[in-house]
Amino acid sequence: MNAPKVFESEYHFMLVLWEVEPVNSTRLVGLCRERLNWSKATTYTVIRRLSERGIVKNENTIVSSLVSREEVQGASIDELMERTFDGSVPQFLAAFTKRAKMKPEDVELLRQMIAEYDSPEEG
Repeated sequence: MNAPKVFESEYHFMLVLWEVEPVNSTRLVGLCRERLNWSKATTYTVIRRLSERGIVKNENTIVSSLVSREEVQGASIDELMERTFDGSVPQFLAAFTKRAKMKPEDVELLRQMIAEYDSPEEG
């Protein structure tokens, strides 16, 4: 299943949910009030919308996620890559490395990741 698009405010909600799930919706409302400054109505609206899109489930007032943080982050990266870099990893890396201040250990980690991608372990 492709992870559905999660908008920025929904992502902040999901960060709260992933931290405490499964969670009673009343407790989730309180956490969203504390951390996101959301009203009860806003929280329940987001729960409903995310439920309709298959991102969370709300059964008997217990809310839990149906997609992982990694799936949502991956879908966001895919969208960014297509929208901004025409799906080109080299274009992305060129833009990233021109702006990022990378430590030598970060560069080495990227080299290792590319080497592993280039010659995956045989299973």
